[in-house]
Amino acid sequence: MERILVTPRSLTATAHPLVERLRKQGHEIIMPAPGKLPDEEELLALVPGVTGWLAGVEKISPRVIAAAGSLRAISRNGTGTDNLPIDTLLARKIAVRIAAGANAAGVAELAIGLIFAALRQIPLCDAGIKQGNWPRRIGAEIRGRKVGVVGCGAIGAEVARLAAALGAEILAYDPQRPLVNVEADSLRWVEISDMLAAADVVTLHCPAPADGRPLLGAGEFAAMRRGAVLINTARSSLVDEAALLEALEEGRIGCYATDVFEEEPPANLALAGHARVIATSHIGGFTQESVDRATEVAIANLMDALQGRA
Repeated sequence: MERILVTPRSLTATAHPLVERLRKQGHEIIMPAPGKLPDEEELLALVPGVTGWLAGVEKISPRVIAAAGSLRAISRNGTGTDNLPIDTLLARKIAVRIAAGANAAGVAELAIGLIFAALRQIPLCDAGIKQGNWPRRIGAEIRGRKVGVVGCGAIGAEVARLAAALGAEILAYDPQRPLVNVEADSLRWVEISDMLAAADVVTLHCPAPADGRPLLGAGEFAAMRRGAVLINTARSSLVDEAALLEALEEGRIGCYATDVFEEEPPANLALAGHARVIATSHIGGFTQESVDRATEVAIANLMDALQGRA
């Protein structure tokens, strides 16, 4: 039987039947504080003796992997591996698995929801009414808007499909140019520079650049259409926050709607608390359906890896 560390917040907050099934099968389940993102010190205390790790978005350092002397496999309950020290894991021959596409529907629907919230000023109206006011700021419709989609993997492709179904024109960027289930006359492949200059809405669904620099900085924000909406349900590191704050202050970016922050929850509210920012608490894949799909795939991947199957 295996000693398995389970750290995704969606699985530690409340018992999940699939995790409980592992426990009933005789595996030892180790968890951090319920519903919280474990830090390095907590992980260092948890990993000794662990053979398998069902991991979330928590930052996993080489120091933590060094302390996990028995670890043979890590399985993410999502797609990204930005939080993993891949070189260290490869050097130790620790298997790494991802739950590709399992949370695509949940994240894509949140991105569409944030687009609507930004175009129609929904948070502003809600907050104003709750304060006894009656705010009426004119909005915009998604139909006929140019929506730029950066990254057309499972999530980005679904965002493109949904936005096109709502009548938007899709400007897509992805070096691989994968098949996207959108009518040919509703989608056009472009370079990022052309997208930024033309798009009313830009939504990010890609990994961070390999060199560690933000994808969007001061130059890119200056190139965007004045008042454009920027959506980020991918990674906080895709944007230069200082440059973004300046662009928001000057009104060059009309709204930044984000589900991701460098620090979660953010201690510094300069960005999250800005009047032109719509913030959600990393809930993209936090639907019951996405959690169930991702957990099922991640557990299957983990057990396959622990048993030496490809």
